[in-house]
Amino acid sequence: MERTGSEPATVAIIGAGNRGADVYAEALGRRPDAVRIVAVADPDPARRDRLADRHEVPESGRFDGWASLLARPALADAVVIATPDALHLGPAREALARGYHLLLEKPIAPTLDEVRALAAAAADAPGTVTVAHVLRYAPFFQALADVIRGGRIGALVGIQHTENVGHWHFAHSYVRGNWRREADAAPMILAKACHDLDLLRWWVGRPCRSVASFGDRRRFRREHEPEGATDRCTDGCAVERSCPYSALRIYQERFAGERGWPVSVVSDDPSPTGVRRALETGPYGRCVYRCDNDVADHQVAILEFEGGVTANLTVSAFTEENTRTVHLMGDRGEAIGHLGLGEIEVREFVSGERVTLRVGSGEDGHGGGDDALVDDFVARLRGERTGPAASSLEASIESHTMAFAAERSRREGRVVSLASLG
Repeated sequence: MERTGSEPATVAIIGAGNRGADVYAEALGRRPDAVRIVAVADPDPARRDRLADRHEVPESGRFDGWASLLARPALADAVVIATPDALHLGPAREALARGYHLLLEKPIAPTLDEVRALAAAAADAPGTVTVAHVLRYAPFFQALADVIRGGRIGALVGIQHTENVGHWHFAHSYVRGNWRREADAAPMILAKACHDLDLLRWWVGRPCRSVASFGDRRRFRREHEPEGATDRCTDGCAVERSCPYSALRIYQERFAGERGWPVSVVSDDPSPTGVRRALETGPYGRCVYRCDNDVADHQVAILEFEGGVTANLTVSAFTEENTRTVHLMGDRGEAIGHLGLGEIEVREFVSGERVTLRVGSGEDGHGGGDDALVDDFVARLRGERTGPAASSLEASIESHTMAFAAERSRREGRVVSLASLG
């Protein structure tokens, strides 16, 4: 990115939902000397004005959608595209044609054809595309990469990686929420775990050759609803108190008094009365066994990379923890990491030595990855860093291809070669 000088870079936000408004815009707003938000586009006037008011965006910079913003000559250095998954390609392609740099929320697009279409549009565009694979920027996952690159466990042989989605988180996002239906979003392994597939590809450092995958929508189905269940948790459900997915338990108890995610997604009014009203009328109060969800709720992918390294990824709704755990296996040692604890234990085979690295903790902000990504993006906008971003479009496409291969394998019951996807 070529911008230089002391003037702040300028950014437009397309999509004023949770990621656009509460994550990226907030992170940009914490850097007022380096960057300014000058435009906001969203079809929901309340969300649009709330974000624009917070960042003092004038009326002339408020648009009812991406098309009206991008119909104008370029009015910023970059755009953040945080629209729903199925609506990434249109604004991304048009923004590139207008000369913008892009920070594109993951996944790139919900189909392989659309991913390739965006890659073609980006090939000759003056602007760059940074994909929001924020985990690459998180200190915890960078420390695991350093363990591998530094030879601390010898030659890497295998990886076991688990995304513990958390039972309440899965119910929120993938049963009741915006990612519950593939037609409206993307396959679960892409929408939720392209982060994780990206990490595996990054750590191994070689192309993926083939994928086998298994899983389905096992529990969140009408035939598994307990006797006495009602359409909503607020309808006097006889088993609400014993149900781990009770909306009352999640939003009125577990997150009582919270104003941020996930409560901010449920209701614009985070008061007890506002949340209760939203549960009585909106999608987040529905019984998890009576929703219109169709994405897998547990999935395993087994991956083979060039050079013989293997990895397995497990993504599961059925966990209490909402975190990621990693086991790296080398020919001279191993490393076991727990993101929630911010701990990585490195075990050396010959000496028997065990060293614990402490690298931050928690899932908030993806372990610091959200802020670090924005720092890097802004630095590139201002010309303070050069070269491709760690999560450039080019670096991110293969992990998406791995997800599409995994989904094909899951549906067709066979090992899928990445080469067969063309």
